[in-house]
Amino acid sequence: MSLILYIALGLITGIISGLLGIGGGIIVIPALVYIFKMSQHQAQGTTLAFLVLPIGLLAALVYYKQGYVDIKAAMFICIGFFIGGLFGAKMAIGIPDIVLRKIFAVALLLTSVKMFFSK
Repeated sequence: MSLILYIALGLITGIISGLLGIGGGIIVIPALVYIFKMSQHQAQGTTLAFLVLPIGLLAALVYYKQGYVDIKAAMFICIGFFIGGLFGAKMAIGIPDIVLRKIFAVALLLTSVKMFFSK
C-alpha cells in the first residue's frame, strides 16, 4: 500500500513542480514528515536521494551514511515525479502568468505556515 502512496506523492509533486516550477522538496518533505511520519532528517535524505542525479548526490550520500535515506521510498517517488512533472508542465502552459504566480504564492504560504506552527 505504501508503494502506491509513494508513487502518488511523486505524481502529485511532479505535477505541482511542473505546474509551478518549484522544487519537489517543498512538497515532498512536509508530506514525508506529516503523512508518512518520517523524521525531518529522513524526509530530507529521502528527498535528496530521488533527486540524486546529479543534483543531490553528495548531500544524499551524507544522509545515507547516517541512515537517513529510505531508498525504496525515493525510488517510487521518483517514478511518480518523473511522470507527474510532464502533466504539471503541460497544465502550466495553459494558465495565465498572473494566475500561476498567485498559485505559487499560495503554495509557498500554506507550506510555510504549516511548517512554522508544527511541533
